[in-house]
Amino acid sequence: MSPIHVRGKPGEVAERVLLPGDPGRAEWIAKTFLQDPVLYTSHRGLLGYTGRYKGVPVSVQTTGMGAPSASIVAEELIGLGARVLLRVGTCGAVDEGLAPGDLVIAQGAVPLDGASRQYLEGRPYAPLPDAGLFAALWRKAEALGYPHHVGLIATEDAFYATTPEGARAWSRFGVLAFEMEASALFLVGKMRGVRAGAILTVSNRIGDPELAPEEVLKEGVRRMVEVALEALLEV
Repeated sequence: MSPIHVRGKPGEVAERVLLPGDPGRAEWIAKTFLQDPVLYTSHRGLLGYTGRYKGVPVSVQTTGMGAPSASIVAEELIGLGARVLLRVGTCGAVDEGLAPGDLVIAQGAVPLDGASRQYLEGRPYAPLPDAGLFAALWRKAEALGYPHHVGLIATEDAFYATTPEGARAWSRFGVLAFEMEASALFLVGKMRGVRAGAILTVSNRIGDPELAPEEVLKEGVRRMVEVALEALLEV
């Protein structure tokens, strides 16, 4: 079946793919970090580019917001030949030790989203990233010396439904931050036999009235993408 949403063709998508949620960020990553990026899809605003990073083919594909959209994109990318799916996005911190602009390397994701629940048909499950990809992200963050944290995140659906009190309750169980795509991505990766992972930039603490200053967030995102691309070279 031809992909319905990611309107690429076989051969246009690299085996290694970065997955930002925001189409603007996808375009920025492609034009800032990749050599000779080519747009292979723009359908529904899900911009996808393929280029080279240090000579290695890499794609950057928008997922949109939330686990339902991310799982659709992941399934269709796998059908187009992707074998390594790495989320690069932002998160809201609940752990007091995280500062805006810090990086979070996900060791696992609490599946509070509906997409994972539907795939699992209600079964209990602990979505984990690919071990090799996770280790490569950790090594590269350490080597580059960027502020980073490693641990558990939570994936949710309803951005405005989460309260600071509810989020902090999860910190008792080791949750560092909340985001909206990783658990479904990890699950689809395991189901389809491909490698999946996630590295995130802290955009704010949940309950803050505003996001981090633009320059802080932009530098955090730049560091995140650099770590992600360097890690992709190892897997």
